[in-house]
Amino acid sequence: MASIKHDPLKAPFIFLRLFWLRILIIILAILIFSSIGFFFYRGMINFVRLESYGRQQIMAYMGFFFLTGIAAAVIQSAIFLWGQWFLFSGGIAQFTGSRIKQAQVKVKWEEVIGMESAKREAWELIELLKDRGLIKMIGGKIIKGLLMIGPPGCGKTYLAKAIATECGIPMLSAVGSEFVGIFVGQGTAQIKALFKQARALADIYGGCIIFIDEIDSIARPRMGDSGIGGGAAISHNATVNQILTELDGLRKFENNIVVMGATNASEDELDEALLRSGRFERKIYINRPNLNERKELLTFYLKRVNADPSINVDVLAQKTLWFSPADIDAMIRESGLIAVRNKRDVITTKDLSTAYDRVTFGEKSNILMSPEDKKWTAYHEAGHAILAYMIHPKDDVVKATIVPRRGMLGFVSHRPQEEHYSHNREYFLAQIKICVASYVAEDMIFGSTTSGVGGGPGSDFHTALRIARNMVFSYGMGKSGYIGDFQQYGSIYRQANLISSKTLETLDADVQDVLQTCIKDVREILNQHKDLLIYFSEELLKKEELEYDEIQAIFNKFGVKPLTRLAGPNA
Repeated sequence: MASIKHDPLKAPFIFLRLFWLRILIIILAILIFSSIGFFFYRGMINFVRLESYGRQQIMAYMGFFFLTGIAAAVIQSAIFLWGQWFLFSGGIAQFTGSRIKQAQVKVKWEEVIGMESAKREAWELIELLKDRGLIKMIGGKIIKGLLMIGPPGCGKTYLAKAIATECGIPMLSAVGSEFVGIFVGQGTAQIKALFKQARALADIYGGCIIFIDEIDSIARPRMGDSGIGGGAAISHNATVNQILTELDGLRKFENNIVVMGATNASEDELDEALLRSGRFERKIYINRPNLNERKELLTFYLKRVNADPSINVDVLAQKTLWFSPADIDAMIRESGLIAVRNKRDVITTKDLSTAYDRVTFGEKSNILMSPEDKKWTAYHEAGHAILAYMIHPKDDVVKATIVPRRGMLGFVSHRPQEEHYSHNREYFLAQIKICVASYVAEDMIFGSTTSGVGGGPGSDFHTALRIARNMVFSYGMGKSGYIGDFQQYGSIYRQANLISSKTLETLDADVQDVLQTCIKDVREILNQHKDLLIYFSEELLKKEELEYDEIQAIFNKFGVKPLTRLAGPNA
């Protein structure tokens, strides 16, 4: 494969082409100040040589007026030249924002892990950048625009740097917000200056990558002519138009310039003209890592620290579901700080668990719980844990705690081994039963319940009712067999009699039937395993936090196995 050629002989000419106006200003400034110095020097000599006092006085006045005139001319020239630079040479961009510099990129391709699908798509672009003849042979055109779309922290910027490193060409990195300012025309001037610099680097190095992170800041749909937005709308529209013009201009000559954009926003939120063929025509969707990719990420990051070899990466990979690569990196760095704080030079599983809790649930609260509150909370969480372990079709229980965090007196964390995008009746019923298990456990042991089972969004009853209502009103899972998405009938539609009162009463009865049936089933399960409920609660009171292995050991002690799936990733 032919490599991109670097021509250092072009560098001086490219420099002159980019900065000729600045060089001219410097030369003029040198000439002007040299002239002032020369005339001042000659005036001093003449002043010393004068003999008559009157002639000395006249010469002094003439020198004063002469120097004043020179100073006025210098000031006027400086103002004129500065104005020309400000208006016509990107001065607005450089006056209101930092100059975009070439990014130092040294990211090896093999260091990009956790995004294999995105790497495969990006590799095609790398091959085309390295060998333009490859695509010319079939009469195609080099990709000019690449848009990376995905959640934050998933490696979009990292992938762009790896592409530039692999191609061996410079990368100009910018953030979309840098092109937004208080001056109308600032964004346009900055875009012009950015592409001008890219073309110069492409002439020298044989190619250049422009990377604009958070491109949605300047790529939102253009505003209409209604006058709404004023100068901000005019400036935004002009900036988008300038990007479109520059992207179209890249097709006029082959200089290996590729524009990469990264965004967390949806495609629907970007201007349609940017996404058509010939502009940002190639899109790479970067998602959060799956189970195998999380294992690779954890193994990679753990090798960079002094970690205990006994750490179970499989359990960690399951536990960190929905974590981005940045989240995993932050968790391991946080675990290192915890180990140092505890005066240890090795990161243990306990450190990683503490770091996971801090990243996911926040720092421990300073709430002081009474022994009675701790006991109620222990049984409350034990009910959740037992039902989650025994009946959930997809989730494993990874942690149980009665340590307060973010206003919660305790919680049970149960996670599936992998993301699921559709759920059946069994799943929804299991979710409801786990929610109401706290209510049943408290009622069984104390003969009453606490406010912990209700009290607003996110509470056990609120979540259970929401799931049951969706089952009946939207998914056709009610006892009566009514089919339809009845959630669309809000109060306005009810007033218009688009849905009868009888239907609503039947649907509401179906919701209560789901809830009451779930509570009955949970009560039977906990009555059968009351010894397990008491033991689990006592362990929570003793240790305050139970990790995955400890939870598994408790259930194994009582010979309890999950009903519908294998327990844990190593079963």
